[in-house]
Amino acid sequence: MPADSIPLRLLIVDDHPIVRDGLRGVFDGEEGFEVVGEAADGAQALVCAAQSRPDVILMDLRMPTMGGVEAIGRLRADQPDIRVLVLTTYDTESDVLPAIEAGATGYLLKDAPREDLIRAVRAAAAGQPVLAPTVAQRLMTRVQAPAPAAGPAGEALTDRELEVLRLVASGATNRETARQLFISEATVKTHLLHTYAKLGVRDRAAAVGEAYKRGLLT
Repeated sequence: MPADSIPLRLLIVDDHPIVRDGLRGVFDGEEGFEVVGEAADGAQALVCAAQSRPDVILMDLRMPTMGGVEAIGRLRADQPDIRVLVLTTYDTESDVLPAIEAGATGYLLKDAPREDLIRAVRAAAAGQPVLAPTVAQRLMTRVQAPAPAAGPAGEALTDRELEVLRLVASGATNRETARQLFISEATVKTHLLHTYAKLGVRDRAAAVGEAYKRGLLT
């Protein structure tokens, strides 16, 4: 990026201070970038984004108070011009798909080389999708895999809904489920309501029983 260009404005969101410090060090020392803020969780990220109006947000996923997926969804609804590049240590399908579905522009892992991270931020700012190789492979596998079991209306349970249902089946409360998945209790309740509708049931016990019956839980 030319020296006289307006720098890309970045917001760094991660619950680990040492990670935020490291990322700030990367971009403070790189021409064409300006770190305009930091946040320790998704809730703080929403406030900081509204105040600083970044071009790109580097977003971790599993954080207390509000996780990255919920924050991405809210940002997408409230400030759709802001690009979000997920930067996390997790590349499981249950992490990747909800983040992409929520509106993330890209998904990188924290072991990405510095040069790849810098290129990814520039690409994300331009609206270009960026995926870590392992993430791209998981998405390809997902596309090529047989469709999961569906509800009465033919609508399949999402990976996150299945994840919530597995925890419920193990006896976890909504609060415990929210804590383990780094999401809010309200989000857990929403996933459960969607699950009930798709399975044609009215409560947790019936949902678990129906899921075992359909082979969704083993």
